Amino acid sequence: MSTKKETIRKTTSSKSKMQVVDHAPLFGKSNLLLMLAGAFIIGLGMVLMAGGKNPDPNVFDPKEVYSTTRITIAPVLIVIGLVVEVYAIFRK
Repeated sequence: MSTKKETIRKTTSSKSKMQVVDHAPLFGKSNLLLMLAGAFIIGLGMVLMAGGKNPDPNVFDPKEVYSTTRITIAPVLIVIGLVVEVYAIFRK
């Protein structure tokens, strides 16, 4: 449903040639929404990877650092977000 706005510009040469200049946006609305969704998924993965804060900084809690959320779910979400971004860029 995108409308292309075209303007005709004259070139300055010995022969008068007409050149069509296209001012249509590079990405459509659906592409931009998919890019926004991909960025949100990547951001969610980064927040999950950052995780929570240990109440006592002097105590190392391996359950919190090496949790399934930080080690598995967050990287998978980031990769899914990158795939969504690539799809949004290449979608016609």
